[in-house]
Amino acid sequence: MLLCIDCGNTNTVFSIWNGTRFLCTLRTSTHHGRTADAYFTWFSTLIAHYEIEPKITDVIISSTVPRVVWNLRVFSDRFFGVRPVVVGKPECLLPHAPRVDVGTGVGPDRLANAAGAFDRHGGDVVVVDFGTATNFDVVAEDGAYVGGVIAPGVNLSLEALHQGAAALPHVDISQPEKVIGTNTVACIQSGVFWGYVGLIQGITTRIKAEYGRPMKVVGTGGLAPLFAQGELLFDTIEDDLTMHGLTVIHAHNTENG
Repeated sequence: MLLCIDCGNTNTVFSIWNGTRFLCTLRTSTHHGRTADAYFTWFSTLIAHYEIEPKITDVIISSTVPRVVWNLRVFSDRFFGVRPVVVGKPECLLPHAPRVDVGTGVGPDRLANAAGAFDRHGGDVVVVDFGTATNFDVVAEDGAYVGGVIAPGVNLSLEALHQGAAALPHVDISQPEKVIGTNTVACIQSGVFWGYVGLIQGITTRIKAEYGRPMKVVGTGGLAPLFAQGELLFDTIEDDLTMHGLTVIHAHNTENG
C-alpha cells in the first residue's frame, strides 16, 4: 500500500492508498519539531481506531515546509523500511515538467495538483486550492503546470485582521445571510466571504481571458465547499485532488524509475 503525505504550512495530511481507493485520511498540525517517533505514535494510534492493518510498501511526500521533511524521511525508513519519493527533489520524476521562469521553484503541492487535475480532467484547468494561501494553479493542455496566482488564505486574512485591529474580534468564516452586516461579527464575515467570492471570480475570469482557451475550474482544500454555496465558482470540487496527484506521481516514478 502507498502512504501519501502532504505537509502544508498549517496541517499535514496522511492518506493510505490501496491501489483503488483511499482507505483513510488522517490530519495533524504541522510542527517542524515533531520527531519520527511522535509521527508513528500518532499514526499507529489512529490507524488502530480505523481497525485496519495496512502494509505500507511505498511512501510519497509533498512538503511546503522543508524543515519537516527529514523527520518524515526517518519516519518512513524506520517504521516501514521504505525510502520515500519526495516531490520536488531532482530524483522525483514528474509526468509533465512545469513551464515557468528559469530558476523558479514550484511548490510540491502545486505539482501534485497539476498531476491530479490532468489525470482526471485532461488539462486546460485552473485549480483553486484553499490552504494557508489561496493558490490558483494553471494546468496546460498537455498537463504541464504553467504558472498561477498566490493570494493570502482566508484564515490568514482573518487572523491578520484580528491582530491588526485591536477592536475587532476573531471570527469563524461562514456564509452570511445578508451582505450588509448589522453587527461587527456579521460585517467581518460578509467582508471576508464576499470578498473572497469576488477574488475567486475575478482572478479565474482574468486567467481564462489571458489563457485564451475554455478552461475548467476545480476547487480543492478545506474551504472549497463553503465558497461553492450559492455561487457558480467551480465546475467541480475534489477534496482529494492533491492526494490523487501524489498517487499519479508515484505511479509515474514506479513505471519509469
